[in-house]
Amino acid sequence: MTSFTPASAPSHARDAATPGASSPGAASAHCDALHEALARFRGEAALLDAWGRELAGRLGAGARLLVAGNGGSAAQAQHLTAELVGRYREDRPAYSALALHADTSSTTAIANDYGVQAVFARQVRAHGRADDVLMLLSTSGASANLLTAAEEARALGLTVWSLTGPAPNPLAPASDAALCVDAPVAATVQELHLVAVHMLCEAFDAALAPQGVAVEGLTSGDVAVEGLAADGGGEAGLSGPDGEGGTA
Repeated sequence: MTSFTPASAPSHARDAATPGASSPGAASAHCDALHEALARFRGEAALLDAWGRELAGRLGAGARLLVAGNGGSAAQAQHLTAELVGRYREDRPAYSALALHADTSSTTAIANDYGVQAVFARQVRAHGRADDVLMLLSTSGASANLLTAAEEARALGLTVWSLTGPAPNPLAPASDAALCVDAPVAATVQELHLVAVHMLCEAFDAALAPQGVAVEGLTSGDVAVEGLAADGGGEAGLSGPDGEGGTA
């Protein structure tokens, strides 16, 4: 059998892979940009704390959160709804949160019949009620379908919050409140939008605790199932210890 011995890597390749090498490379530059933007972003903690408290009060009273975004921002939006319908850290009741882009049949039907600009606005009209919150995520702050959704939501009496890239942008003034991430690259904006999602969830859960809504008698790996007696038998889809829905 013939053996193969790889040739030594060129010196410049070894340098790029060595911690502390003089040439930072694109990956390191990305981290530097994120670090700088994060330092500026810390000043938005008060706004996210206020949003978390407001959202806890509204959803606790029966309102719902509608969320929308395009592309990577759609993934961030769906991340947020998953944390609210499921859980963020500790077990607690489920809250109503809908990612509008996730209904592919509705979005494609609306786009086909009414145009792409209407894909979120028409769903806002269908699902939105006064006192609900619509959160829109956009790295550019200029997506036409989000701007149309914001206009529709405000006409119906919803509160509109937006997470965007740098100001000025059209979505910020079209919203009741906006957090505009000061970062020059869309990827960095998206990364800080995820930080914002987690900070919002932290504030949301913290606001629930004084209201006494925490589910008692549950351990970290359990899920509360309303109407299911403790001795009701069966395995009710218990969550894994990481909250990601382990096997029963």
